[in-house]
Amino acid sequence: MTRHCMVVHSHYPVGETRVQRQALALVDAGVDVDVLCLRGEGEPRREMVDGVTVRRLPVKRHRDRGFAWQLVEYFVFFVLAGAVLTRRHLRRRYQSVQVHNLPDFLVFCALIPKLSGAEVILDLHDLMPEFFAAKTKRGFGHPLVRVVALQERLSCAFADQVITVSKRWERTLIERGVPASKVTIVMNLADQRMFAPSPRDRSSYNGTWRVLYHGTITHRYGVDLLVRAVHAVGGEIPGIHLDLVGDCDGRAEVEALIDTLDLQDTVKVSEGMVDATLLPSFLRKADLGVVPNRRDVFTDDLLPTKLLEYVAVGTPVAAARTSGVMEYFDDTMLAYFDAGDVDSLADCLRSLYQELPRLNQLADSAAGFNSRYNWDSTAADYVEMIKGSSRD
Repeated sequence: MTRHCMVVHSHYPVGETRVQRQALALVDAGVDVDVLCLRGEGEPRREMVDGVTVRRLPVKRHRDRGFAWQLVEYFVFFVLAGAVLTRRHLRRRYQSVQVHNLPDFLVFCALIPKLSGAEVILDLHDLMPEFFAAKTKRGFGHPLVRVVALQERLSCAFADQVITVSKRWERTLIERGVPASKVTIVMNLADQRMFAPSPRDRSSYNGTWRVLYHGTITHRYGVDLLVRAVHAVGGEIPGIHLDLVGDCDGRAEVEALIDTLDLQDTVKVSEGMVDATLLPSFLRKADLGVVPNRRDVFTDDLLPTKLLEYVAVGTPVAAARTSGVMEYFDDTMLAYFDAGDVDSLADCLRSLYQELPRLNQLADSAAGFNSRYNWDSTAADYVEMIKGSSRD
């Protein structure tokens, strides 16, 4: 039997739907899968979840304590993950180890498995130089950003294979010197078993117009812009209701904004992150899903997972106009607005409300994406890559 270990500086299964999708695809294909991850409050140290053996390490996530603290957290997790991974590998021999970023340098925790013949795969959820530059508002020439770029280059060189999530990021990695033969795209596509298409007629108004944002609540993803836009159109769209389903370091800021704008009856924020199995019910109830990302060096190239989940279940989408999204979706598939512009987003909401049949047209057109890109075929290619690396 193929034995595969995943290492991720996050929680499992809640927190990283990408890791969960991949792990379940491998289990379905008969692969023995371990996941090494963070341990949250009240979570067991070891647990079997849907056939995946989850081993949680005693490291807590602190998103709001600054860069230095996060670096310490990364290092502590790196040391513990390396120790546990090495011990587990010497006992049962993993054929392959897949390390998910952030951070990229976490891949070096697989040194002993690599030296003893295991295939090491670096899964780049995000490109760390762009992520760091945008978060710290520094240019690519800044010494710290150059250090982050160096650790990305070294991490990719150490890995036997590199996975990324979109064509744009594949091109970027190749331009930075990663051999094209080493890079594979595994998109953040929704698992059809959970996010099955369920189109419905949204061309009529029943007294409530439900708008949804789900995922990470942080400044770069523009959740505050969406709240302000809903406030701007409140008097023109009776019954508008905004659900924010998610959590992160921007939650307190958004909740304060909701109070300031007196939107407590209009905007509801979930208690925290929602398990992926529960998300489809939220998405299907929504009249409109919104992807309000601000535009910077990091978000401009993103192909957001939330967007692909809306499209998978048939929920029409309004999205900020960014390069990563526009590479896959034209303006017949999504309702676009200018990134970072509250007025443009508000105008988009007004326009869609005034022309409700367009919601059905957007959803129908976007469904073509599901025909071309779907998790079933992507998962099959991913599983073959993992099993193939184990045979080499």
